[in-house]
Amino acid sequence: MLVLESIPIKETDLRRLYKDTREQTQALATPLEIEDFVVQPVKDVSPLKWHLAHTTWFFETFVLNPYVSNYTVFHPKYSELFNSYYLATGNCWSRENRGQLTRPTVKEIVGYREYIDNRMVDFLSSNNISEEIRQLIILGINHEQQHQELFLYDVKRILGNNPLYPEYVAPQFTSNKPNRKTNWLSLEEGIYEIGFHGAGFHFDNEKSKHKVFIHDYQIASQLVTNEEFIDFIESGGYKKFNHWLSEGWDWVNENQIQAPEYWKKEDGKWWHYTLNGLELVKGEDPLCHVSFYEADAFARWRGYRLPTEQEWEVACNTFSPSISEKENILETKNYKVVQTETHDFFGNVWEWTASSYTPYPFYQPPAGTLGEYNGKFMVNQMVLRGGSFGTPKNHIRSTYRNFYHPYLRWMFSGIRLAKHI
Repeated sequence: MLVLESIPIKETDLRRLYKDTREQTQALATPLEIEDFVVQPVKDVSPLKWHLAHTTWFFETFVLNPYVSNYTVFHPKYSELFNSYYLATGNCWSRENRGQLTRPTVKEIVGYREYIDNRMVDFLSSNNISEEIRQLIILGINHEQQHQELFLYDVKRILGNNPLYPEYVAPQFTSNKPNRKTNWLSLEEGIYEIGFHGAGFHFDNEKSKHKVFIHDYQIASQLVTNEEFIDFIESGGYKKFNHWLSEGWDWVNENQIQAPEYWKKEDGKWWHYTLNGLELVKGEDPLCHVSFYEADAFARWRGYRLPTEQEWEVACNTFSPSISEKENILETKNYKVVQTETHDFFGNVWEWTASSYTPYPFYQPPAGTLGEYNGKFMVNQMVLRGGSFGTPKNHIRSTYRNFYHPYLRWMFSGIRLAKHI
């Protein structure tokens, strides 16, 4: 079973954290109509009701069923329908066929959540929770926070490809901020330590703290903006093979890619779908919804490169050692990319790095079923860092390693440039 370093948290605090997390998921679901919960437009997008059920299945499977005496499962087939990829727990309903299931209904899944929540709160009110179980519950909470962000990705994919361009939430007023000039932040050659250390939650792929050698380099103080990327498009960036990795060039041509996800040009103006509906692209806002291939091509076009994940973490720890109150994260409820007054190392968009997702030195997957959480995905994916406007504040760390296949771009992904000195 997965056991992490001790996290000093009382039962009352753990119960409140559990309830707050579950309520946050419900709050994200509230603006939607019942029809929105069922569809699955592509393999990578799960029906929204599946997220509600899967995060519930996690607590039933890994906490209640093994640790509550005489526990009765809510439904014997849910263990298959809502298992994502944990082969050690049994069969999994195929990912691409999740949208075929009109039953169980959304109402039944809401009932499932209520059933599990009532039993989890009762369990959390007891005084005999071991440290091992405590860490499992904290992992489950962080797992649900991951799905809160995935939920928003999938909401946007479902609504954003509807020609009506329906809004998920009404836009909030945000004050205009002056454009911020991008500068280069310099870091000297040397040996640095990266990776998680100390107390507090972290995923196993963030371990362990280790030394890396880095040459002199500079990293951009700001994220790449929409205006900068429009220059790339209008200079023929998607039509010139010399900017692209061979695999990326094939991807562009096979899929007829001409702009970031959710962008379209009408009457000489660029528009994009946001969770506030269809809006004009603001040139000064950070870019969102590009693949690794696009990020790498843009960097090459500019004569720069993407930072490695080691360079990114060192720069973040140096120039943004903590999350400020000005970051654009889930709690701000903007639900889209906006200008901030920070370096944007945290929030707004996940930042592609030039690093493949591989294990750190001495990495060992945890024993047991939850050893499947991260380790088996360490192939053919690229690392992103920093969180997004859909990431909860207490879920972001400078050591957090997100990872996606290089062709994907439905997530909230953007670009920060780097260069050798």
